[in-house]
Amino acid sequence: MTQAFHVLIVDDEVNIRNALVTMLEKKGYRVFGTGTGAEALRHLEETPVDLVITDLRMPEMGGVEFLRRLKNKWSNTEVVVMTAFGSIDTAVEAMRLGAYDYLTKPIDRERFGVVVEKALERRTLTSENKQLRDRLETRTCFDQMVGESEAMQGVYSLVEMVADSDVTVLLTGESGTGKELVARAIHHKSPRADGPFITMNCGALPENLFESELFGYEKGAFTGAMSTKAGRFELADGGTLLLDEVGELSLKSQVDFLRVLETKEFRRLGGTKLIKVDTRIIAATNRKLDEAVNQGDFREDLYYRLNVVPIRLPPLRERADDVPLLVDRYLSASSARHHRGPKEVSRDAMQLLRLYGWPGNVRQLRNLMERLVVTVRETTIQPAHLPEEIQVSKEDTRTMLITLGTSLEQIERQVIERTLKEVTNHRENAARLLGISLRTLQYKIKEYEILD
Repeated sequence: MTQAFHVLIVDDEVNIRNALVTMLEKKGYRVFGTGTGAEALRHLEETPVDLVITDLRMPEMGGVEFLRRLKNKWSNTEVVVMTAFGSIDTAVEAMRLGAYDYLTKPIDRERFGVVVEKALERRTLTSENKQLRDRLETRTCFDQMVGESEAMQGVYSLVEMVADSDVTVLLTGESGTGKELVARAIHHKSPRADGPFITMNCGALPENLFESELFGYEKGAFTGAMSTKAGRFELADGGTLLLDEVGELSLKSQVDFLRVLETKEFRRLGGTKLIKVDTRIIAATNRKLDEAVNQGDFREDLYYRLNVVPIRLPPLRERADDVPLLVDRYLSASSARHHRGPKEVSRDAMQLLRLYGWPGNVRQLRNLMERLVVTVRETTIQPAHLPEEIQVSKEDTRTMLITLGTSLEQIERQVIERTLKEVTNHRENAARLLGISLRTLQYKIKEYEILD
């Protein structure tokens, strides 16, 4: 059985169009015929097509103009052109615009079959090459998750556990901790790896555009809707949709999204056709959604629907042991990108980088390494090369001055208080940093009457 490629025939001569459709259907292809370029473009908007076979001489929109518009938007779709005039100049122009081959009318059935088969073979090869590039990108994306700390090992473990399922994941963490990177890793390690990975930044969309961006719209649905457009949910069919900054959704948008999240069915804006998709949802936010629920800013039912498997990405200040690894990675990458010689960081400078609080997290560190590669002429980066706020980081809340003669009890109390302050009173993180159990920490808090 021939693979069910989707072929579109475009010819204003009904008899020729129908004959070609019938010929290809007998070979097992899915075939659709249209009489004009405009109709063909509308069909392409709604349905992916592997091969377009089009006449070059058509009313309203000529074949060359149709080919130009097609390739501008669907560059991977193969095209074979037909002409009754045997015009070499027109055929050459079509080939220059990206057509795979051309046929002259009257159509030779044997050559027609060979050209279609060869065009679809190239389509398959192009698709396989794209999948290979995506897999290489996948490995690169996963490799970017640098870190050997206990906190990052926990993240890796959760990614491995959820990747092969369709469970909804909620990624939480401060800005710059790598939430999108983790989402990509989950997608690329999943059975959906060959499907699309679509992102949507909820914080960048005003409420009145959310519905059209997520669900798409039909032509004429509103002023400016000149053609039908698929939304992010539909584009992610068979793959994964990452809703970044989901905590910024308005209450109305939350209602719209919850409905489609539960049913996986929706209608485009201005449309009547019910569209069903198979899309995995990963949400990400730097807000504490449980607090937003308590404040009435986020729907409780949507929160529980998204928070099936939560993955918290630790801020860089909680995994200082990973700083040298990240520094090495980004120094090497930036040196190669900017064609500069290799650089290293002195012991004193590295200690300052480890002590710094990194409010911008990994993103801030990466940008700093690029800056140092470009601006430092020496091969070794010294403390004086670092920004002032990092040079004084040895005096920040991550260090303590202890006066000789201070009792061990007082020192222990101070260390616990400072650690709780550093991790914004997150007891589990504090216990991990202190190297004690949560139960022991809770006992010490009670013993020393520490208010957190």
